[in-house]
Amino acid sequence: MTDPARRCSPRASAEAETVAHAETRVEAHAEAQTIAVPGARGTLTLRDRWLVASFEEPVRACSWAIVGGGIAEVRHVAWLEVRDADLRPPIDPRRMLVERLRDAGLHPAVGLLTSRSVATYTVATAQSHGVTAWCVATVGLGNALRAGDPPGVAGRIGTINTLVYVDAPLTDEALLEANAIVTEAKCAAVLEADVRSRRSGRPATGTGTDCTVVACALPAKHTERAVAHEASPSAAYAGKHTVIGSVAGAAAFDAIAAGVRRWTLENAP
Repeated sequence: MTDPARRCSPRASAEAETVAHAETRVEAHAEAQTIAVPGARGTLTLRDRWLVASFEEPVRACSWAIVGGGIAEVRHVAWLEVRDADLRPPIDPRRMLVERLRDAGLHPAVGLLTSRSVATYTVATAQSHGVTAWCVATVGLGNALRAGDPPGVAGRIGTINTLVYVDAPLTDEALLEANAIVTEAKCAAVLEADVRSRRSGRPATGTGTDCTVVACALPAKHTERAVAHEASPSAAYAGKHTVIGSVAGAAAFDAIAAGVRRWTLENAP
C-alpha cells in the first residue's frame, strides 16, 4: 500500500516521473461501447446519446454541474448529448436532465449536457507513485471565450465537459484544489492550441459553459470492501507540488488537448 503521506508530499512530486497517455475514441455514438475506468471498479459506457462513467461503489465528486453539483457522493457521472430543440423555451434544462437521468436509471449522479457528439470523447491516464488519475472529456469550441470577456448570450454552442477520477481519497479542500488544477490544465490546453475568443478575439481559456468534475475514492472505512485496519486517511492537499495534483493535471491536459485537436481538425476552413 502506498504511504498516504507520500501521496501529497511536495518532495515526492518533485521526484516523480509522471507517465501520461492519451487515447482518442472516435466510434460512432450509435454503437454501444464499454471500457474500464483505471484505478477504480468502474466502467465508461457509450450508448445512444449517453456517455456514462459508473462506479460500483460511491465516489465523492466536486463540480458546479446543474444536476448533482457541489460536493456529493454519487455512483455515476453522465453526459447527455442534446439537440437545439431539446432546450428551447419553456424547457427547464435542469428538470429535463433530472427526468432523463431518472428514466435511464442513473441515480445518484452528476449530470452534464453537451451539444458535442459524445462519441468524440477523449480519455487519458496518468500514474505516479501509486496514484492514478483518469480523465474523460468532450470538447466543443464553438462558444470559445476568455475569462474576463464581456458578458452576453453565446452566439454559438459548444462546451468542454471534463471528468477526472483520482484513486486516492481527498478531503473537501483537496477536492476543490484538484478541481482548480484540472481547470488550469483545461485553460493551458486551449491556450496552447491558440483557440481565439468568439467575442474578443483574444486567446481563449475555455468556453462559456464548461463544467469540470473531479471525483475521488471514498476513505476505505466508508466502502463496502473495507475492514477496520484498512481505513486510509484522506489527502489534505492536491496542488501542483503534490503527486495527486501532478497526475490530475497531466491526465486532464492530455485528454482535453486531444479533444481540442479533433475539434480543430473537424472545423478547419
